[in-house]
Amino acid sequence: MKERREEHLSKLKLRWRLLKSKYSSVSGYKRLIVKIAMYLLLLGLAFVFIYPFIYMIVTSLKSDADLNSLSVQWIPTELKFENYFVAIDILKAGRYLKNSLFVTVVASIGHIISCSFIGYGFARFHFPFKKLLFGCVILAFIVPVQTLIIPMYLTYSNLGWLDSYLPLIVPTFFGFGLKGALYVFLFRQFYLTLPRDLENAARIDGCGFLMTYWKIVFPLAQSTLMVALVLSVVWHWNDFYEPAIFVSKARLGFLPPRLNSIVAAVNALPEQMMELLASLGLQDGEDTLNNAVVMSGATLISAPVLVFFAFAQRKFMQGIERTGITGE
Repeated sequence: MKERREEHLSKLKLRWRLLKSKYSSVSGYKRLIVKIAMYLLLLGLAFVFIYPFIYMIVTSLKSDADLNSLSVQWIPTELKFENYFVAIDILKAGRYLKNSLFVTVVASIGHIISCSFIGYGFARFHFPFKKLLFGCVILAFIVPVQTLIIPMYLTYSNLGWLDSYLPLIVPTFFGFGLKGALYVFLFRQFYLTLPRDLENAARIDGCGFLMTYWKIVFPLAQSTLMVALVLSVVWHWNDFYEPAIFVSKARLGFLPPRLNSIVAAVNALPEQMMELLASLGLQDGEDTLNNAVVMSGATLISAPVLVFFAFAQRKFMQGIERTGITGE
C-alpha cells in the first residue's frame, strides 16, 4: 500500500514538472513576443522623430538633377556640399551667428541665476502673499506673451530699449523673459525634495543664507539646472516673435529668422535671383538656388542646438526624472 502511494506521488510530481515546463516555455514565448512588439513600436516612434532630420540632411546634399528625379529618394547620385556654402553666403552666417549666440548664452545664464534663486525662495521661506505670488508665477507661464506684447513694447520704448538686445536679456535676470516662470517652477519643485538638515548643518557651521544657497543648495540642483539650461537655449535660439517686435535693425538680426531669406531667394523671379547671386559672387542661378539650399540652411541653423543637446541629453533626462517629484 505504501509503495503504491509513493508511486502515485512520483507520477503526480512528474506530471507537475511536465506541466510547469510546458507553461514556462509558453510564458517565455509570450515575453519574447512582447519584447519584439515593444522594440518594433519604439523603432516606429523613433523613425517618426528622426525622419525629418534624415530627410533634411539627405535633401541638402542633392543636386538639382537629383531633386527633379523621381528615382532618387534617399541616396543622391552625387554629394553636393556646395549647397552649404551657398546657404552660408545667403544667411550671412558669420555675422548673425554671433548675435544669436550672444543673446542665447547671456539670456540663458540670466534665467539660471535668477530662476534658481527665486525658486529657492518659494521652496524654503514663508512670507506674506506667498501663495498669491506663486499663483502669479504660474499665471505668467500660462498667459501667452502675445497678450502682453503691447504694454511690454510701450514700457521698453519709454526706457529707450528698442532696437537693442536689452528687452531680450534684462528680464531674464529678474526671473521673467522667455518662459522664465517655468524655470522658477522647476527649481521650486526640486528644492522641495531636498532635506532641510543640509541647510541646518551649514548654518551651524556659520554659513549665512547666501553662502548656504551658493555653496550647498545650488550645486545640488545640477540636474534641474541642466533641464532649465537646455530649454532656455532651445527656446531663445528658435524665438522669432520677440526679436521681430523689439529688434528691427538688420545688423542686430539673428540667424534662425534668416532662413526666410533663402526661401525668398528660391521663390524669387529669375531676374531677382540673378541679382542676388551676382551680389554673392555666385553663378548658374537655376542650378544653385533650389530646395537643397533651403535644407542646407535649415541644417546649419539646427546644428548648434542639436550638438548642444547631444552633449547635454544625459543630464537633461536625469533632470526630467528628478524634477517635480513632490510638492507642498
